[in-house]
Amino acid sequence: MTQREEPLYAPPPADAPHDPLERYEPGIPSAEAARAFYGVMRKRRTVRMFSDAPVSRETIEWVIRTAGTAPSGANKQPWRFVAVSDPATKARIRKAAEEEEREFYSSRASERWLEDLRPFGTDPDKRFLEIAPWLVVVFALKKTDEGGQTYYLNESVGIATGMLLAAAHCAGLVTLTHTPSPMGFLREALGRPEHERAFLLIPMGYPTSDCVVPRIGRKGLEEISVFVE
Repeated sequence: MTQREEPLYAPPPADAPHDPLERYEPGIPSAEAARAFYGVMRKRRTVRMFSDAPVSRETIEWVIRTAGTAPSGANKQPWRFVAVSDPATKARIRKAAEEEEREFYSSRASERWLEDLRPFGTDPDKRFLEIAPWLVVVFALKKTDEGGQTYYLNESVGIATGMLLAAAHCAGLVTLTHTPSPMGFLREALGRPEHERAFLLIPMGYPTSDCVVPRIGRKGLEEISVFVE
């Protein structure tokens, strides 16, 4: 019996234009390139001690452009990044965030949750929201600006946010993924439309000269991966 041969891939539809792939080639072996990128990213840490040193708008623009290259369901690109440097707006966001955080720490969080947070020294004081030169608020678009459907919304926006964090780190910036809950106040504070849902609030800037971070460990490869070969 002869083995049935199938084409390696199905050709794209004739009415759907395609372009040749503009491939990125690092110029070194793939394993070496992956190791080098790991060496950069392993130094990324969540930071709460931000300097008020200015960061140029151009820097933030390039970071956001990088996030915008992320894959998304049906290429709907269901994200919006609102970058805030205006002091008055940052003050309003801090005030509203701290109101939600006080509720969280006093009544919403379980004892187990609070115990898990204890090593990180977190509390309702979110002064970094005013100190950091930029706040980047990530919004997920429940529908397109034209009213069309979006797909795999959380997955798409989550991937884009990860790329945003990586780009900021590669630019020498530090970040914090802040998730005050609920986050509806962010849409109101920034005048965003109903179809945009706040996904993350990310202070972005440089660390202070005396910045410290919690002493943590990361799971090893054998704990986070399974190879089926």
